[in-house]
Amino acid sequence: MRVVSGSCKGRPLKAVPGNQTRPTTDKVKESIFNIIGPYFEGGRVLDLFAGSGGLGIEALSRGMEQGIFVDRDQKAIQTIKANLEACGFAGQAEVYRNESERALKAIIKRELSFDLILLDPPYKKHVLENLLESIIENRLLAENGAIVCEYASEYTLDKEFEELEIWRQEVYGITAVTIFRHK
Repeated sequence: MRVVSGSCKGRPLKAVPGNQTRPTTDKVKESIFNIIGPYFEGGRVLDLFAGSGGLGIEALSRGMEQGIFVDRDQKAIQTIKANLEACGFAGQAEVYRNESERALKAIIKRELSFDLILLDPPYKKHVLENLLESIIENRLLAENGAIVCEYASEYTLDKEFEELEIWRQEVYGITAVTIFRHK
């Protein structure tokens, strides 16, 4: 695992110890950012099921100014902090150990919005539709922002949302990606 492009291009990233976390492959990461970027002029990213922090760190490397990283696993939190430190992004990031739903409630109270929201829950958890509804309802996505959902390719994410449109859908072997933006 490495940072694919931007200010930290080529920097290796640590993986979360054990087999509870499935990191996004460099190929999928590069494809996602080629669709939504590839580079940014500032903005805020939310990496909600951060794992090693690879997707959020990629966004920071490509120009996002601030990031919030959330994961429920203590080993993941330690790995995210180490990866942020190694890339020099510790001062641009907040890292929280929390469940996704509780984390969203805390973010809602802070009245934050994000230019990029990354949702990569464990493939066996089918929580994307509920999370998307909460994001819409609480206006967490900035006007020109994007939401990237990564999930198992056998799962279908085809629910229509009043305020979101599917920008792009791709399948990479066992991984599927759907990118939403405002209508």
